[in-house]
Amino acid sequence: MTIAPQKPWSAEQFLSWLNTQEARFEYDGIQPVAMTGGNARHNRIMTNIHAALRARLRGTKCSFYGPDLGVQTIGEVVRFPDALVTCTKFPGTDRLAPGVVVIFEVLSPTSGQTDRITKVGEYARIPSMRRYVIVESRFAGLLVLHRDRADDPWIATALSALDTLQIPELSLAIPVTEFYEDIAFEGVPSIEE
Repeated sequence: MTIAPQKPWSAEQFLSWLNTQEARFEYDGIQPVAMTGGNARHNRIMTNIHAALRARLRGTKCSFYGPDLGVQTIGEVVRFPDALVTCTKFPGTDRLAPGVVVIFEVLSPTSGQTDRITKVGEYARIPSMRRYVIVESRFAGLLVLHRDRADDPWIATALSALDTLQIPELSLAIPVTEFYEDIAFEGVPSIEE
Protein backbone atom coordinates (compact mmCIF):
# COMPACT_ATOMS: atom_id res chain seq x y z
CA MET A 1 0.00 0.00 0.00
CA THR A 2 1.33 3.43 -0.88
CA ILE A 3 0.05 6.89 -0.10
CA ALA A 4 1.22 9.50 -2.58
CA PRO A 5 1.79 13.01 -1.19
CA GLN A 6 1.11 15.98 -3.50
CA LYS A 7 4.87 16.44 -3.92
CA PRO A 8 7.80 14.49 -2.48
CA TRP A 9 8.33 15.04 1.22
CA SER A 10 11.50 15.67 3.10
CA ALA A 11 12.56 12.93 5.53
CA GLU A 12 11.44 15.26 8.33
CA GLN A 13 7.96 15.67 6.82
CA PHE A 14 7.67 11.90 6.40
CA LEU A 15 8.68 11.26 10.02
CA SER A 16 6.15 13.86 11.22
CA TRP A 17 3.41 12.15 9.19
CA LEU A 18 4.59 8.73 10.41
CA ASN A 19 4.00 9.77 14.03
CA THR A 20 0.25 9.93 13.24
CA GLN A 21 0.05 6.45 11.68
CA GLU A 22 -0.78 3.12 13.28
CA ALA A 23 0.72 1.05 10.47
CA ARG A 24 4.45 0.88 9.71
CA PHE A 25 5.86 2.64 6.65
CA GLU A 26 9.17 3.37 4.97
CA TYR A 27 9.67 6.32 2.63
CA ASP A 28 11.07 5.65 -0.84
CA GLY A 29 11.79 9.34 -1.52
CA ILE A 30 8.53 9.80 -3.41
CA GLN A 31 5.81 8.25 -1.27
CA PRO A 32 5.30 6.28 1.96
CA VAL A 33 5.35 2.52 1.39
CA ALA A 34 3.57 0.22 3.85
CA MET A 35 5.84 -2.34 5.46
CA THR A 36 4.34 -5.80 5.30
CA GLY A 37 3.89 -7.69 8.50
CA GLY A 38 6.39 -10.39 9.25
CA ASN A 39 5.50 -13.88 10.37
CA ALA A 40 6.50 -15.69 13.57
CA ARG A 41 9.71 -17.05 12.01
CA HIS A 42 10.76 -13.57 10.81
CA ASN A 43 10.09 -12.18 14.28
CA ARG A 44 12.03 -14.98 16.02
CA ILE A 45 15.06 -14.48 13.74
CA MET A 46 14.97 -10.72 14.37
CA THR A 47 14.74 -11.33 18.12
CA ASN A 48 17.72 -13.71 17.93
CA ILE A 49 19.75 -11.06 16.06
CA HIS A 50 18.90 -8.49 18.74
CA ALA A 51 19.88 -10.94 21.52
CA ALA A 52 23.21 -11.76 19.84
CA LEU A 53 24.03 -8.08 19.35
CA ARG A 54 22.93 -7.04 22.83
CA ALA A 55 25.07 -9.69 24.51
CA ARG A 56 28.16 -8.75 22.51
CA LEU A 57 27.82 -4.95 22.44
CA ARG A 58 27.13 -4.50 26.15
CA GLY A 59 29.82 -2.29 27.66
CA THR A 60 31.08 -0.99 24.29
CA LYS A 61 30.55 2.44 22.74
CA CYS A 62 28.29 0.88 20.07
CA SER A 63 24.56 0.14 20.33
CA PHE A 64 22.04 -1.84 18.30
CA TYR A 65 18.52 -0.70 17.42
CA GLY A 66 15.59 -1.85 15.35
CA PRO A 67 13.12 -2.03 13.84
CA ASP A 68 11.64 1.28 15.00
CA LEU A 69 14.74 3.43 14.47
CA GLY A 70 15.27 4.45 10.87
CA VAL A 71 18.19 5.36 8.67
CA GLN A 72 18.26 7.97 5.92
CA THR A 73 19.86 6.55 2.77
CA ILE A 74 19.74 8.39 -0.59
CA GLY A 75 18.29 11.89 -0.50
CA GLU A 76 15.12 11.75 1.60
CA VAL A 77 14.69 7.95 1.56
CA VAL A 78 14.04 6.51 5.04
CA ARG A 79 14.36 2.79 5.80
CA PHE A 80 13.63 0.87 9.01
CA PRO A 81 15.95 -2.17 9.06
CA ASP A 82 15.31 -5.14 11.32
CA ALA A 83 18.51 -4.26 13.20
CA LEU A 84 21.25 -1.67 12.90
CA VAL A 85 24.39 -0.82 14.83
CA THR A 86 25.81 2.65 15.35
CA CYS A 87 28.76 3.79 17.44
CA THR A 88 27.62 7.41 17.34
CA LYS A 89 25.87 9.00 20.32
CA PHE A 90 22.61 10.82 19.55
CA PRO A 91 19.49 12.02 21.41
CA GLY A 92 17.11 9.28 22.54
CA THR A 93 14.20 11.14 20.93
CA ASP A 94 15.66 10.94 17.39
CA ARG A 95 13.89 8.75 14.81
CA LEU A 96 16.95 8.35 12.53
CA ALA A 97 20.27 6.77 13.52
CA PRO A 98 23.46 8.58 12.55
CA GLY A 99 26.75 6.84 11.76
CA VAL A 100 25.26 3.41 11.04
CA VAL A 101 28.01 0.80 10.65
CA VAL A 102 26.07 -2.48 10.22
CA ILE A 103 22.50 -3.21 9.04
CA PHE A 104 20.60 -6.52 9.23
CA GLU A 105 17.54 -7.22 7.08
CA VAL A 106 15.56 -10.45 7.54
CA LEU A 107 14.01 -11.49 4.24
CA SER A 108 10.30 -12.04 3.94
CA PRO A 109 8.46 -13.33 0.84
CA THR A 110 7.48 -9.78 -0.10
CA SER A 111 10.70 -7.92 0.81
CA GLY A 112 13.30 -10.01 -1.04
CA GLN A 113 13.61 -7.87 -4.16
CA THR A 114 13.80 -4.61 -2.21
CA ASP A 115 16.27 -6.01 0.36
CA ARG A 116 18.51 -7.72 -2.22
CA ILE A 117 18.50 -5.04 -4.94
CA THR A 118 17.15 -1.62 -3.96
CA LYS A 119 18.56 -1.43 -0.44
CA VAL A 120 21.99 -2.69 -1.52
CA GLY A 121 22.46 0.50 -3.55
CA GLU A 122 20.85 2.71 -0.92
CA TYR A 123 22.91 1.39 1.98
CA ALA A 124 26.09 1.74 -0.09
CA ARG A 125 25.43 5.51 -0.12
CA ILE A 126 25.73 5.74 3.68
CA PRO A 127 29.38 6.75 4.21
CA SER A 128 29.68 5.06 7.62
CA MET A 129 28.24 1.70 6.44
CA ARG A 130 30.68 -1.20 6.42
CA ARG A 131 28.47 -4.29 6.49
CA TYR A 132 24.98 -5.18 5.23
CA VAL A 133 23.75 -8.60 6.39
CA ILE A 134 20.82 -10.11 4.48
CA VAL A 135 19.33 -12.88 6.62
CA GLU A 136 17.37 -15.70 4.98
CA SER A 137 14.12 -16.77 6.62
CA ARG A 138 13.40 -19.92 4.55
CA PHE A 139 16.65 -21.64 5.55
CA ALA A 140 19.74 -20.88 7.65
CA GLY A 141 21.98 -18.63 5.59
CA LEU A 142 23.32 -15.10 5.25
CA LEU A 143 24.48 -12.94 2.39
CA VAL A 144 27.02 -10.49 3.79
CA LEU A 145 28.01 -7.38 1.83
CA HIS A 146 31.05 -5.63 3.27
CA ARG A 147 33.59 -2.96 2.43
CA ASP A 148 36.54 -1.28 4.11
CA ARG A 149 35.87 2.33 3.05
CA ALA A 150 32.86 4.36 1.92
CA ASP A 151 34.02 4.54 -1.70
CA ASP A 152 34.81 0.82 -1.98
CA PRO A 153 32.38 -1.49 -3.80
CA TRP A 154 30.53 -4.12 -1.78
CA ILE A 155 32.19 -7.54 -1.53
CA ALA A 156 29.66 -10.37 -1.15
CA THR A 157 30.14 -13.44 1.04
CA ALA A 158 27.58 -16.22 1.52
CA LEU A 159 27.48 -17.94 4.91
CA SER A 160 25.73 -21.18 5.88
CA ALA A 161 24.70 -22.60 9.24
CA LEU A 162 28.23 -24.01 9.61
CA ASP A 163 29.85 -20.55 9.44
CA THR A 164 30.49 -17.66 11.79
CA LEU A 165 29.59 -14.07 10.90
CA GLN A 166 32.68 -11.93 11.42
CA ILE A 167 32.11 -8.22 12.05
CA PRO A 168 35.65 -6.88 12.50
CA GLU A 169 34.42 -3.26 12.58
CA LEU A 170 32.83 -4.09 15.93
CA SER A 171 35.24 -6.89 16.97
CA LEU A 172 32.36 -9.39 16.88
CA ALA A 173 32.02 -13.00 15.79
CA ILE A 174 28.56 -14.59 15.84
CA PRO A 175 27.84 -18.20 14.81
CA VAL A 176 25.16 -18.17 12.09
CA THR A 177 23.22 -20.83 14.03
CA GLU A 178 22.63 -18.29 16.80
CA PHE A 179 20.32 -16.31 14.49
CA TYR A 180 18.24 -19.44 13.93
CA GLU A 181 17.81 -20.72 17.49
CA ASP A 182 14.34 -22.24 18.06
CA ILE A 183 13.53 -22.10 14.33
CA ALA A 184 12.08 -25.09 12.47
CA PHE A 185 12.23 -25.09 8.68
CA GLU A 186 9.64 -27.27 6.97
CA GLY A 187 11.28 -30.01 4.87
CA VAL A 188 14.78 -29.00 5.99
CA PRO A 189 16.74 -30.96 8.61
CA SER A 190 17.25 -28.91 11.76
CA ILE A 191 20.66 -27.45 12.51
CA GLU A 192 21.12 -29.92 15.37
CA GLU A 193 20.56 -32.99 13.16
